[in-house]
Amino acid sequence: MPITSGVDGPTDADLVRAAQAGDVGALGLLIARHRAAMLAVAISLLGHGSDAEDAVQDATVVALRRVGDVRDPDAVGPWLRAVVRNACRTRARARVPVPLDEAVAAALPSAEPDPAELVDRHAARDWIWHALEQLSPPLRLVLVLRYFTDVTAYQDIADACGVPVGTVRSRLAEARSRLARAVLATADAVHDDAAALTTARRRQAEETLSAARRGRLREAFDEAYWSPTVESFWPRAPRAVGRDRIRRALAGDIEAGVYHRLTNVVAGRDLSVWEFELVNPSDDPFHCPPAAAWIHHVRDGRVQRCRLFHARRPSRPAELTA
Repeated sequence: MPITSGVDGPTDADLVRAAQAGDVGALGLLIARHRAAMLAVAISLLGHGSDAEDAVQDATVVALRRVGDVRDPDAVGPWLRAVVRNACRTRARARVPVPLDEAVAAALPSAEPDPAELVDRHAARDWIWHALEQLSPPLRLVLVLRYFTDVTAYQDIADACGVPVGTVRSRLAEARSRLARAVLATADAVHDDAAALTTARRRQAEETLSAARRGRLREAFDEAYWSPTVESFWPRAPRAVGRDRIRRALAGDIEAGVYHRLTNVVAGRDLSVWEFELVNPSDDPFHCPPAAAWIHHVRDGRVQRCRLFHARRPSRPAELTA
């Protein structure tokens, strides 16, 4: 939608409405306009230093993803400052990892959609993904896991990436800073259609699971998407080359009665994440952890590396371990 401009330029409400309609330049201008006020809030709560800057960067990521949820465009300034305040309170009260979505929950609508659905829902998603893809693969991976999947705890991200927790923290700090700059720098660029790519990757995930359930595993892992020399990294197992390990693992779960329910797909040009709920058979409720994620590193449209992440297993009841 066109932005109307008065004597002093477009109002906040004009920019919000334009951003919600897909004008990425309006969203960039909105963030730039309010950044000083957001930083002032952060400094008042956390003092001068990196924590205040990090809180503003967290809030910027939230605003980019959730501008479509702003119900009162005239009140976007207070909304942004509330997001910053909640991010600051989280940093001040806890030294254990807390998902960003929890940190800003009080400033957002009560009906909480899935993060990936929010990205798909408003037109700025292509801009955000274009900015994400300006980051190096290690930085992009930790940021995608932290903010777009259920793998949000620092230790879980470390396990999924195969790096120490300290490395996750430093990569996230650098990734947030670089993303904020990349978003503003790429506002006028032409972007890929992230929604179309996500739809294609989701269809690929669903077709893979469907073929596997029908016992057609070779069809499930065809060369159109899976490189014949794909490297797979499984927990507590050495690296393997080829599709056989992935096929055998999925076949073993299916034979044991485990049902893979696809819950989320995150897709970029060279990174995809498939998330599953694992439903165990009633006679073996602890066969698999409750959830898993397959992290795909993609080149030329084909998976070159696949890393499996398992959510933490619930504790077995005492009567089962006695």
